Amino acid sequence: REPLMHISSHYTVGVPVTENQYTMLEKPIVIDGRGHLYGRLASVVAKELLSGQKIIVVRCDEICISGSLVRNRVKYAQFRKKRMNTNPSRGPFHFKAPAKMFWRTVRGMVNQKTARGQAALGRLSTFEGTPHPYDKVKRQVVPAALKVLRLKPTRKFTVLGELADSVGWKHKDLVGRLEEKRKVKAKDFYERKKARNLIRSKATQQADLSAVAPVLAAAGY
Repeated sequence: REPLMHISSHYTVGVPVTENQYTMLEKPIVIDGRGHLYGRLASVVAKELLSGQKIIVVRCDEICISGSLVRNRVKYAQFRKKRMNTNPSRGPFHFKAPAKMFWRTVRGMVNQKTARGQAALGRLSTFEGTPHPYDKVKRQVVPAALKVLRLKPTRKFTVLGELADSVGWKHKDLVGRLEEKRKVKAKDFYERKKARNLIRSKATQQADLSAVAPVLAAAGY
């Protein structure tokens, strides 16, 4: 995974943006949610969505929240009590899946009751695990939201998948099995890639380039 330091050619996370300072990227960015802090990642994602960037967040079930599991379960229980008094089926709705929890948090940061906010929310996709085709795409991280950089090592934290499982999400085991299969395939691919690169480097070192060396030198190589 590569750090998502520069969202665009002129925009760095955490630096104020002035008029005409950044350019939109049409190519979607895939972010690996593992090891990120929930609110910090959501705020960075929301800002990028509003600027026109398409973002896919995978492994939402491994996003971290500061505070112990007991504390976060109490907070979620208080959140679930917020409902319409006369007809709770009209909302507000309390999602139990980690991907939908994260999606709902971002929704609250993009002012979704405006056309601009709705368009921004339409650029966001969230998933538990790493489904196809994103298992074969380079995934990035957001240093401004990483737990190891933003949370003291002694502080307690909660993994979003464990919180969701404790409040009624029923697919933790299934996602875990699918992730194990994906990791086995990814490891096999990586070993084959290293073997190919080793063969290529040896061939490059042993190649006789004396015949084409003048041409390469003239071209600046």
